[in-house]
Amino acid sequence: MIKGLKICGISDPETLNFILNHNHKPTMIGFITNYKKSKRFVDYEKLKDLIKVDKKQVNFVSVLVNPDDVILEKIKNLDFDYYQLYDVNPNRTKEIKSKFKKKIITALTVSSKDDVIEYKGYSEISDIILFDSKGYHKSESFDHSLLDDVPSELNKMIAGNIQIDDITNFKNKDFIIDLSGALEDQNGKKDISKIDKLLNLFEKL
Repeated sequence: MIKGLKICGISDPETLNFILNHNHKPTMIGFITNYKKSKRFVDYEKLKDLIKVDKKQVNFVSVLVNPDDVILEKIKNLDFDYYQLYDVNPNRTKEIKSKFKKKIITALTVSSKDDVIEYKGYSEISDIILFDSKGYHKSESFDHSLLDDVPSELNKMIAGNIQIDDITNFKNKDFIIDLSGALEDQNGKKDISKIDKLLNLFEKL
């Protein structure tokens, strides 16, 4: 059974308010905090105003790629429940978790079995392991069958160009599902109608 739903890459108040006021809210909402190459990046001044809302029991996730202490100090008082970390080794992950008192999603980018088994170095540190594609902000896919041997007791999330209609394929899987690009229009802007379709579909699973 699917364990939750994350909508990632929210960058404007209209979309955020639509999600938070929906009858079927996701488990998590992600915000791109320091990766400027992403079209979904939100700079600090905008971010602090954007997330100053009633979260309505939805977890807010700060998505960070190899963050330095400068950005971590800058955002430490923002109301995030999780830090989602890319390109951060286990020791640094442990340090960030201890210093900033946040739950951690470790993001592993996958193209082979060797990439998958890296989770073993984080399983005692991170609260969730995210298996994503190598594409980062490009919404690329990877072979999800590479995850077949990952133990069921691991708290895990899956991303990588998952489409709205794909999530029914996960209804017997114990993943949190993470979508971003599938919820955008041709200009890369989040599409309210697609988000609505996803949330209504997820509720029926």
